[in-house]
Amino acid sequence: MSVNMRNETRETVSSPVAANGAYDVVRLADDLLARAAKAGASDVHFEPTAGGMLIRFRLDGSLKTVEEIPRTISQNLVSRLKVLGGLLTYRNDIPQEGRIESAPGGGDGLAERRLAVFPTVHGQRAVVRFFYNRAELNELDELGLPDGILAALKEFSGQSQGVLLATGPAGSGKSTTLAAILRHIRRAWPGKSIIALEDPVERIIDGVTQIQITPHGELTFPTALRSLVRQDPEVLMIGEIRDVQTARIVIEAGLTGHLLFSTMHSGTPAGAILRLLEMGIEPYQITSGLWGVLNQRLIRRLCRACKIRDERDGAWRAAGCPDCLGTGFKGRALLAELLRLDGDLRKAILAGADSDLMQAAMARHGHITMSQEGLALVRGGITTAREIEAACGTATAGNEP
Repeated sequence: MSVNMRNETRETVSSPVAANGAYDVVRLADDLLARAAKAGASDVHFEPTAGGMLIRFRLDGSLKTVEEIPRTISQNLVSRLKVLGGLLTYRNDIPQEGRIESAPGGGDGLAERRLAVFPTVHGQRAVVRFFYNRAELNELDELGLPDGILAALKEFSGQSQGVLLATGPAGSGKSTTLAAILRHIRRAWPGKSIIALEDPVERIIDGVTQIQITPHGELTFPTALRSLVRQDPEVLMIGEIRDVQTARIVIEAGLTGHLLFSTMHSGTPAGAILRLLEMGIEPYQITSGLWGVLNQRLIRRLCRACKIRDERDGAWRAAGCPDCLGTGFKGRALLAELLRLDGDLRKAILAGADSDLMQAAMARHGHITMSQEGLALVRGGITTAREIEAACGTATAGNEP
């Protein structure tokens, strides 16, 4: 079968289409999932339309249409996915979630595949999320953090109390970074008691007690946290601060002899602090309990096999080749900034400063923003200015593609 790239690079694989033109749905599902794993996709979208179904791979954070199948078999394909995921095939009117087992010894590096199905006006929509076993993402030193940030995180990991928040949009690698920090603590201080609350548990971390919070169960983040602080933990990792109760317990735990890590959806470090204030956390609690805010994004790397340098301005540009499926990008790089609470910033928070005043206080102390970190990646030919603009929401890196 040829991958439908719409006038882009094509890849030939064995066809699940029989000689009479009929589809073998079982082989089609297996083929699509295998191709996605081979391409390193993080998700496969099966999107029903009025005329059929689009198959889209999320490659390095961006969706790419790789196939379009006729409407006559689109729902049969979703039914096959539901069989693989152990879902109810006769219920097409409710959302369902499950797991698709990987083939033993498949050699695709997959740790897990999760399936989510949802009803739409054109039929059922399905998304399969891929989780890979990548050793380089387990180590703090291998994530690609700037040297200054890496050193500061290791310094914080050795402290006895305080809170570190990791911020950024969904899919920015926050959980991966925090998991790498926990592994670093486990190796550097093997006697410490480490507990993680997650929704859901994505990766097993040896030496860490991991607890899964179910969305509709009685064991919520606040309930679990209140009990766990009496379980004599030294290090706590909370999957995400979603409500006022969790935020209050996190900050209080950071003030009472616990080293605590958590994530929060925020665009900037200053925005994370303001959100805590809006949740009703007292300014003095933030300035006393919060050590810092790590803000990060994942940006696409230029494909090493086909990137080209413009002789006019020296900028590196995406070209597109079979190795990157015509996208011009392959792999992702970590873009990060770390805000540590210093004296001036603490004074600004206590005085009720807004985002602009906080940013000014940060600038006075030489805070390096993600945009500034991104400029170095652009100059080094790692990515393009447009990628930095998309990640940071600014145009400070230039306008070349």
